[in-house]
Amino acid sequence: MRMITLVFLIFGLSGCIPQTDYARPSDAGSPPMADYDSPSQHSEVPAPPSAPPAWEARPVTPDARMIAESSYIVRPGDTLRGIADKAGSGSEVIAKANGLEFPFTIRTGQQLRIPGGRYHLVRPGESGIAIARAYGVRWADIVTANDLVEPYVLRSGRRILIPGGARPPQTLAERAAAFKIDLGDIATGGGEPAIPDNVRPVRPASSVTRALPSTAAVGAPSPLSGPFLWPVASGKVVKRFGSGASGERNDGIKIAVPLGTPIKAAADGVVIYTTDSIAGLGGLVMVRHGNGWTSVYGHASRVIVTRGQAVKRGQTIALSGDTGFADRPEVHFELRQGRTPIDPLSKLPSR
Repeated sequence: MRMITLVFLIFGLSGCIPQTDYARPSDAGSPPMADYDSPSQHSEVPAPPSAPPAWEARPVTPDARMIAESSYIVRPGDTLRGIADKAGSGSEVIAKANGLEFPFTIRTGQQLRIPGGRYHLVRPGESGIAIARAYGVRWADIVTANDLVEPYVLRSGRRILIPGGARPPQTLAERAAAFKIDLGDIATGGGEPAIPDNVRPVRPASSVTRALPSTAAVGAPSPLSGPFLWPVASGKVVKRFGSGASGERNDGIKIAVPLGTPIKAAADGVVIYTTDSIAGLGGLVMVRHGNGWTSVYGHASRVIVTRGQAVKRGQTIALSGDTGFADRPEVHFELRQGRTPIDPLSKLPSR
């Protein structure tokens, strides 16, 4: 009898043990997350705890290799990637320097210019933000130098040009003190981890049971269709886009609403970043919409979606609060085209 009781106790307790395994993305880009009751149906259900962002989960060692400018004559069987590997350069940088258009076709006997500079070998899981932080440069400048385009996904094993000359090395403490989150960096893919060539970004899932791991890159949403919606059903705009009277700049608008008001997605898209606390804006959600558009929702008291989750226009993604530097319960709302903030009132319907 004692043995039977022990067996039942073991099986009963096993259902209480939390699962810590993460599903991993596959070559086919299938969803790594199983469905559960969607937070859009139960707006009070909080999202699973987010995994650390890639720029925290995978630190970068600034060990770029300096190469001199040179030229290369294309031989039979050469590929641009192979040439870049031989030279210690980056294939996109060579393509840009030689005016090559995608898919970067080269021909035997062609002379290619190999731009000199500092080239960083991208390791799995490294993000653009972490790479930029390691070298003390802007992610926006790395994007420009390497001719990166949306969705800006980095591939491990490739080399990217680090713009600017070599700088005195900084300690980890100095780099941490100088680091500030730039929402424009996240909007332009700087927060996504590098993945191998044979792995696709994870396809967004409508509902999730566990957070997407920091090593998985979020797939691009469908192209944007239809107009943007207001993030809240009603409320007064208490701060407009642009520079204020005291000179501070607001990259969006602030809407005064009661505490706990549902915050809605302005359009279909995929969640690319969430946090319970970011300097100034408190609880925050960022949604990528396709066609280069990203929306930002700040001062949330509760976030109910998670990174990698697909959301629909009008779906509740958070609840309003007075977190961050909010003067009252309110919603901070931004629209960005690429990294550039756009006045939301120019894109929202009048009311």
